[in-house]
Amino acid sequence: MEVDSKDVTAVERQLGRPPRGLRAVAHRCPCGLPDVVETSPRLPDGSPFPTLYYLTCPKAASAIGTLEGSGLMREMQERIAGDPELAAAYQAAHDDYIARRDKAAALEGVEPLPRDMQSTGGMPTRVKCLHALVGHELAVPGVNPFGREALDLLPEWWADGPCVSADTESEPGPSS
Repeated sequence: MEVDSKDVTAVERQLGRPPRGLRAVAHRCPCGLPDVVETSPRLPDGSPFPTLYYLTCPKAASAIGTLEGSGLMREMQERIAGDPELAAAYQAAHDDYIARRDKAAALEGVEPLPRDMQSTGGMPTRVKCLHALVGHELAVPGVNPFGREALDLLPEWWADGPCVSADTESEPGPSS
């Protein structure tokens, strides 16, 4: 799968390093740059990489970090135990993630990750990383209930402009 060189440059600047296992842009920020990429289930050396949808935008990541620090994940975690419908939706999000990751492995001709390997963000029984859950929701709208809730609580991180320049002539690194 080929990713446009400007997108690769933007993601490299967002991360501060070359992206690993990059397969595709899974979602674009309203500013036009990638904010979620799809990665290979296995890195070129064959090692497992369970994060299929990787949030790359540092502005979005910072805003999500603020949510994580607010205790929101603990509250979400408690709700899983008391709400069977929510728990079922979260299980369905996990199942969706695994199916998409397995499909990516098949398309690349690599061995799928083991069945007992985590999907992302703590699914299906824990809420461990809102960055991963939001990345899943941005890539596949309507599938991840906690990703959606977190996304709805975020400010418009793109409103004051892109997080980095995608211009191949510019210096790398996130803007402030």
